[in-house]
Amino acid sequence: MADALISIVIPCRNEAANLPLLLDEIAVAMQGRDFEVVVVDDGSTDDSAAVLAAQAASRAFPVRHLRHEKSCGQSLAVRSGAWAARGSIVATIDGDGQNDPQYIPVLVDALVEAGPQAGAAQGQRLKRRDSKAKQLASRFANWLRNAILHDETRDTGCGLKAVRTDVLRRLPFFDGTHRFVPALVIQEGLAVVHCDVLDRPRRHGKSNYGIFDRGLQGALDLAGVWWLRRRRRRMPKVEEISHG
Repeated sequence: MADALISIVIPCRNEAANLPLLLDEIAVAMQGRDFEVVVVDDGSTDDSAAVLAAQAASRAFPVRHLRHEKSCGQSLAVRSGAWAARGSIVATIDGDGQNDPQYIPVLVDALVEAGPQAGAAQGQRLKRRDSKAKQLASRFANWLRNAILHDETRDTGCGLKAVRTDVLRRLPFFDGTHRFVPALVIQEGLAVVHCDVLDRPRRHGKSNYGIFDRGLQGALDLAGVWWLRRRRRRMPKVEEISHG
């Protein structure tokens, strides 16, 4: 597993200016590893297609370009990447450059070292570079989610994650899945390991996500995940008994 192919999935929308820099950093961070990059273009209206065509032609590692005809949101972009992934582990990273790729191998190694009982490694941001309003809103949302779901995760909104591909594919997907990956992995009877990561400021462009436009949706998603966990029994341990 330590030498297995890693699929790095980048969900993004209108990040043409950030992608070449991000791919440069991924190349450095993943030296000596077997990996592919799957960029999921979530209905971009900028020059992302041309940029990715040039990057795919010039890189020494595979750069695959998936495109949504129209924007479907970050979580469904991750889903598209997960189903296209050829690796046994999917590492996700945001396309805006705020996530540092140096933490991808850290998360992958933490997941592998935790053994088969762990389904995901979740990054948790330190020294957030977002506005104070966004930080406060995120802090409250994380507190509320943990109080209700008890996923023991300080920051589920961090785009840096490493998840076993088969586990990620069987999670229920909706608009906010990416904020509930630890709770959903735990529901599958698997553990989640955590790694602290440093946040960075956005280099180019502006955020595609606001503070208040996702508040109500996040509350509805939280209620839905709570209901899902309440309705599902604890995953059983399965043992095959030989009778001869």
